[in-house]
Amino acid sequence: MILITGHVIMTPENAAHMIALGAEHSARSRGEAGCLGHRCHVDVEQPDRLVFVEEWESIDAVRAHFAVPASGAFVAEMRALSPQPPVIRIYAAEDVTAKLMG
Repeated sequence: MILITGHVIMTPENAAHMIALGAEHSARSRGEAGCLGHRCHVDVEQPDRLVFVEEWESIDAVRAHFAVPASGAFVAEMRALSPQPPVIRIYAAEDVTAKLMG
C-alpha cells in the first residue's frame, strides 16, 4: 500500500474556498482505480492547516492519479492560494494491525 500525507496552509480569506476544493478533490480521487481512501481534514491544533491523508493500492495507481489533469489543476490552484508551498510525503506502507493487535 502507498500512504500519502500532505498539507497546505490556508489564509482567512481563502480558507472556505480551499476547504471546498480539498473536499472536491478527495471525493473525485476516491472514485479513481486503486484509491483505498482519500480524506481532507482541518488540523484541530493548527486551524489554518488543511491536511490530506490518502491510501492507494500501488505506486502505479498513484502515478495514474497524478496524471489526471484535475489533480494537477488542484495542486496548482492550492499553490496559488496558499502563502506557503504545499507539502506532500509519499510512503510505501505495510498494514501491521493484525501483527500488533492479534
